[in-house]
Amino acid sequence: MKELEVVNGQHKIRYHDFPGEKTPILFIHGLGCAGSLDYPEVAAQPELCGHRRIIIDLLGAGFSDKPNKFDYTIENHALYLIEFIKVLRLEKIILFGHSIGGAVALTVASLYKGEIENIILTEANLDSGGGFVTKKIASMTLNEFVNTGFKNIIMENLQSSNEIWVSSFSLWLPQAAYQISKSVVSGQFPSWRTILYSLDCPKTYIFGEYNLDDPDIDILKNNNVRIDTVSKAGHSMSWENPKGLANAIRKAL
Repeated sequence: MKELEVVNGQHKIRYHDFPGEKTPILFIHGLGCAGSLDYPEVAAQPELCGHRRIIIDLLGAGFSDKPNKFDYTIENHALYLIEFIKVLRLEKIILFGHSIGGAVALTVASLYKGEIENIILTEANLDSGGGFVTKKIASMTLNEFVNTGFKNIIMENLQSSNEIWVSSFSLWLPQAAYQISKSVVSGQFPSWRTILYSLDCPKTYIFGEYNLDDPDIDILKNNNVRIDTVSKAGHSMSWENPKGLANAIRKAL
């Protein structure tokens, strides 16, 4: 694992950097997750080994720094990731974003002045509002969530046998989980959906097979977004079928 200072050298983001001659893929994880847990097995699949694969843990999550004096909004995450991309001197980049990480990826794409070669999203947040857990977190005050809500969500997910997510979520700074959830629920202007439709690079949105009843499928198709599916998987496709996800990413490239 490597580390790099961001936010004017104040904080360290930690990441894996797998070599490859083709355009780098930057993997951005979702709420409660960590790239270091979610994506090494995906990145190791032969379908992707020609590409440089960079797997980050967002600030506040995983092995990256967890500063208390940082505002963990979607835009602030995007800003230090742009700094990260520039320090690594990545002339071209492929952005991969899962769930809330998709909103971060789209915000990077809207603010970054370099070349985005491709964007690949897996069940990403495109509109304000968020999913079930995000809404639950955002419905509390910060003090409520830090004092009791964080532990309660861990216990609830343990009872539902969601141990992998809990193992990752438990390493998050509670403040970071709260602020990014509030940011997604509030949304932004232009919306992440608007940004996605406006991009002139190839765009792919990947669903898990268990979520193919989503009405967004036809809407996305009608807006020139390519749709693909990972079989035998739901929202957590990097754990449920890493080879299937790697193959879907390869087809998007």
